[in-house]
Amino acid sequence: MELGLFPLGIVLLPTERVPLHIFEPRYRELIGECIEEELEFGLVFANEDGVRELGTLARVDEVLEQFDDGRMNIVVEGGERFLVERLTHGRSFMTAEVLPVDDDGEEPLPAAVARATASFRALAAAAEAEAGDLDEESEQLSFRLAAQVELAPESKQELLELRSEQRRLELVAELLDGVRAVLIATRELGERAKKNGSRLS
Repeated sequence: MELGLFPLGIVLLPTERVPLHIFEPRYRELIGECIEEELEFGLVFANEDGVRELGTLARVDEVLEQFDDGRMNIVVEGGERFLVERLTHGRSFMTAEVLPVDDDGEEPLPAAVARATASFRALAAAAEAEAGDLDEESEQLSFRLAAQVELAPESKQELLELRSEQRRLELVAELLDGVRAVLIATRELGERAKKNGSRLS
C-alpha cells in the first residue's frame, strides 16, 4: 500500500486523538486529499536523529477550523501501525510503500494487565482526575492507557515499536509510575516553597 507520510516531532499511538495545525502547502495538499477522499495518512516520528520507519495510520476525525489561506486545525485519530518498506516519489509530500505491523499474538499475563491499570488509576488519583472505565479486555489496552497521558515522544515510539502487548503493558506501568513520581515530587516542592515563602515574609 502506498501512503502519504507526515513526519512530525510527536508520536501518535493507536486509539489516540491529537489536534494538529496544518500550515505547510505540501501537508495542506496531503490532508486536503485525505479529507476529500476519506483516506488515511501515515504519521511518523521525526527528530534530530531522522525519521522513524515505524509509524501510525492517522485518520482525520474532525476539522475544527479552516482558514482562508488554506491552513486548518484538525483532530486526527491513530489507527494501525505500519512499517515503511521503501520511499516513493512524485508528490510534493513524502510517500512510501508500507507494510502492516502485527503483534506476536501472545496474550498478556493477567498480572501485567492488573499492574498497568493499577498504575493508571494511581496516576489519575495523584492528578485528581477521573480514571474512567477501563476495558481490561481491550486488545490494545497498553496503547489506550498511554494515549491518555503526556509522555515523551521517545517513550511513545518505544511503545509503538514493541510487538508484544505483555512487554508494552510492563513498559506502560513503568512510565505511568514515573509520571506519578514526578507529579508528587513537583507538588511537594511547591508546598515547601509556599511554606518557605511565608516564613520569609
